[in-house]
Amino acid sequence: MNRDRVLRRALWVSVPFNAGAALVFAFPASALGRLAGLPGAVPRVYCALLAFFVLLFGGAYAWLARAPGIDRPLVAFATIGKVGVFAIICVLWALGDAPGRGVLIACGDFALAGTFLWWLRATRAPAGAERAERD
Repeated sequence: MNRDRVLRRALWVSVPFNAGAALVFAFPASALGRLAGLPGAVPRVYCALLAFFVLLFGGAYAWLARAPGIDRPLVAFATIGKVGVFAIICVLWALGDAPGRGVLIACGDFALAGTFLWWLRATRAPAGAERAERD
């Protein structure tokens, strides 16, 4: 199994996933926003900023998927972002501030984070290799 190929495919899956989320966050009062359980009355500044950052992450995933070499720190950052989204949605759901379907949608982020983490763990340098390179 080619781990880099699996990671690149997961990154490509993340691109439309993030683009769709950006669209929903940009227009929370739309039919898709209501289906996701978002409140319709949200100040535009929050919608625009959130949509921008979600889309920015999607662009980073596309860039990373196309890059000749895969940047480990960027994959780690992406993993933290995906797990963070899932964790925040779960906490808000537990507090009664987010609908359960939001957790179901965020499971996609959690699964992608698992793939990213799987790649990170499998491709890490052996213990001491980084120290030897610096010396």
